[in-house]
Amino acid sequence: MKKDDTKEKTLSRRNFLKTTGAAAVAAMAVGNLGMPAKYAQAAGDALPKKWDETYDVVVIGSGFAGLAAAIEAKNAGASVAIIEKMPTHGGNSIINGGDFCAPGTKLQQENGIPDSPELMLKDMLRAGLYLNHPENAKIVAYGAKDALEWTESYLGVKYVKIGFHGGHSVKRAHGMLNQTGAELVNKELAKVKELGIKIQLRTKLVKFISNKDGRIIGIEVRKDYKFPDEKSGKTAFLKAKRAIVLGSGGFSQDIKLRQIQDPRLTDKFGSTNQPGATGEALLAACIAGAMDVQMDWIQLGPWTSPDEKGFGFVPLFCEPLVGNGLMINPKTGKRFFKETGNRKERADAIILMGNPAIIMGDSYAVNKNVVPHAVQKGMEIGAIKKFDTLEDLAKNYDIPLDVFLKEIARWNSFVEKKKDDDFDCMIFKDTRPTATAPFYAARLWPKVHHTMGGLVIDKNAQVMGFDFKPVKGLFAAGEVSGGVHGAVRLGGVAIADCLVFGRVAGKSAAAEKPWG
Repeated sequence: MKKDDTKEKTLSRRNFLKTTGAAAVAAMAVGNLGMPAKYAQAAGDALPKKWDETYDVVVIGSGFAGLAAAIEAKNAGASVAIIEKMPTHGGNSIINGGDFCAPGTKLQQENGIPDSPELMLKDMLRAGLYLNHPENAKIVAYGAKDALEWTESYLGVKYVKIGFHGGHSVKRAHGMLNQTGAELVNKELAKVKELGIKIQLRTKLVKFISNKDGRIIGIEVRKDYKFPDEKSGKTAFLKAKRAIVLGSGGFSQDIKLRQIQDPRLTDKFGSTNQPGATGEALLAACIAGAMDVQMDWIQLGPWTSPDEKGFGFVPLFCEPLVGNGLMINPKTGKRFFKETGNRKERADAIILMGNPAIIMGDSYAVNKNVVPHAVQKGMEIGAIKKFDTLEDLAKNYDIPLDVFLKEIARWNSFVEKKKDDDFDCMIFKDTRPTATAPFYAARLWPKVHHTMGGLVIDKNAQVMGFDFKPVKGLFAAGEVSGGVHGAVRLGGVAIADCLVFGRVAGKSAAAEKPWG
């Protein structure tokens, strides 16, 4: 295949499906997810003879969004239950990199960084190719600061550094302790426990149950479910007197479903997600009448490594180095794209290149910007390597030495004048030339990371149906919803999205009038 042909096929992803979505392919996909077509339902399901449990609000999923929704619903006076299909809580959130992007914060002010919700929204829309649903994107950009301060004052989360992610105009990524979302998840879990909300693990959603008016009134689940055995567990019925909140995440781990949306994403691409990110709850909502949007915009992380499984430690090494170090094609010894580009831009550039890239930095850049445990753990498994000289680094990765050294010198000249003449990479005020040994490097190859598409929601996190009317009794937040990010989600905005709309969903669900 010619290089131009490959490029044309890759860029054609921008022509996203305009007339069909997840619901249209559900009949093909659900067999793989353990939800046979017999579950396709119309308004007025046969109600269970008895409900095994009854709550005001039932939350599906125990990540950032689900836990935030449960907390807010409980604080609004509702009785709440959380169900989680996996044997452990937290979903993808607990392995998240721990960066929360928010504008105009105290930490930004302390570091002399001017920012505003308007600028964050502008960045989100530009990265999203203006496919973002504007009102929802605005709610996240303008609500992020308040959500961050809520995690500090109400949950006790601590943010220890301010960093940068590709595609943003300024540094606005608030890093948690140890650079992991577990810091926030564990604080949410502690609050959930304090409020007396129980999390039912190994409890998998099978389908939504609606009454004759088309209102979602409960769910069928399988208790004692043992992922991924679809025959495991026993049937039970949970009644939701006010509403259900869906915070079940995306579908990056379901290869068949993601290939329906993007045929390139075969099993040759790993995923950063936890194994349970398989999307069946999203499809169950579509079968129940919920509308989906932009399902084929699937994000690959450009900072992942083929030398470690899952998310790993290289992302925590790579992202702090963008704008502080070089990204090299080892075949040519040259840079090939701007290091501070957004995730899609960089991932597509690496895929088009056809081989893993190298991200590198000297001891100054690494010691100043990268958390020590990420470097240590990455080196222990061999995904991050340390070299005494640039010559040693080039030899290890079989990089043409002369070209490589000239490229380093050229990069250093850009750093000195704070302007990249080749790719317009953003170079920060405190960036220094790459010259101080030892040098650190890692290989990069994209992995499936985030599914931007999902259920259509309004400003109240109410799920909308294919009739363009609200699906009564159903709310959604986080990665299971779509439209907030458009074509590309900027790094660090996932937490903002989950927390802002998770809190909105919880309050909205608790405010619903009981149906019976």
